[in-house]
Amino acid sequence: MLASMIIRYTRRLHLHTFYLCSLTHSTVAAFAPNASTQTSTALNAESDGRREFISKAALAAAAFAAPAAANAVVDYENIQYLGGSNIVDVNNANIRAYLKMPGMYPSVAGKIVSHGPYSGVGDLYKIDNLTPREAEVIKKYEARLTAKTPSPDYVIDRINNGLYR
Repeated sequence: MLASMIIRYTRRLHLHTFYLCSLTHSTVAAFAPNASTQTSTALNAESDGRREFISKAALAAAAFAAPAAANAVVDYENIQYLGGSNIVDVNNANIRAYLKMPGMYPSVAGKIVSHGPYSGVGDLYKIDNLTPREAEVIKKYEARLTAKTPSPDYVIDRINNGLYR
């Protein structure tokens, strides 16, 4: 029993001494200039290796994910027929291009842009559910309509191009 009490007392003394030494060391370190005496351990080397690996991997991913040059058509030869002139392309123009033609927007223009593509302006009269009055409106502006080859860059935005007033 006496031996177990001595062992407990020694352990407590050892822990208490360790605590005081570390407390004194950290207190002194707070007022001492920064010394870069980092000891190299296996854990430090492993974490440094991980940091280095992750930074290299991130750099490689950033270089790989860099945007490539866009292959967009910059000079579309029929750009003037998309609403910038009196003539409107029925295959590529947006529904808002028909605002310049009274009676076309929104009903007739909506039917034109939701159907197609058209091989010629004459195909407009073959639209399903086209009323005789709507056919008259198309006939009125037939000289101002053209049917160019559909371009995927513009066909996708015929009904809604995302512009709101």
